[in-house]
Amino acid sequence: MAITTFPDTRWLHMIAATAFLAATVPQAALNAQGLEGPDTVDRIIGSEVGQEETNTAVEAGKVATAIDRTRENIGAVRKTSKLDKVDIVFLTDAARTEGGPPPEIETKVKEHQEDIAELRKEIEANALLFNAIDSRRVLTEDVLAVEFDDPGKVVIYAAAKPPS
Repeated sequence: MAITTFPDTRWLHMIAATAFLAATVPQAALNAQGLEGPDTVDRIIGSEVGQEETNTAVEAGKVATAIDRTRENIGAVRKTSKLDKVDIVFLTDAARTEGGPPPEIETKVKEHQEDIAELRKEIEANALLFNAIDSRRVLTEDVLAVEFDDPGKVVIYAAAKPPS
């Protein structure tokens, strides 16, 4: 009795898989979405992102209160998945290039440094908030505090200057 063997067809499967990948890669590149346009950023974040420039003296009370409430705001950041508006307040005189926050804010930051470090980690883990600050070129290490005053709105205070 003769045994019939069939040719090895694994090479046919490899060629078919390679051809399929080669055909789909150009289409995938066309579908890729960049972060260059503000409309694109708003669609990805799903919220309007606004920004304001001010100095710490104008917002000192609000910033100090927000820093004092950091522990409770960590939980709010953790739970946040949808917002109507994200406002980023650039405290331009508190930027590292200007010597950092003024003494009264720096004292608050040192007093709550562990909570602020945890807040920054939560912002990095929150896609909505991280993409919002990243769209304005704010580093998480420059975030001093967040404030959830109105439902659907958050204010992020950053010791930074806006991108030029």
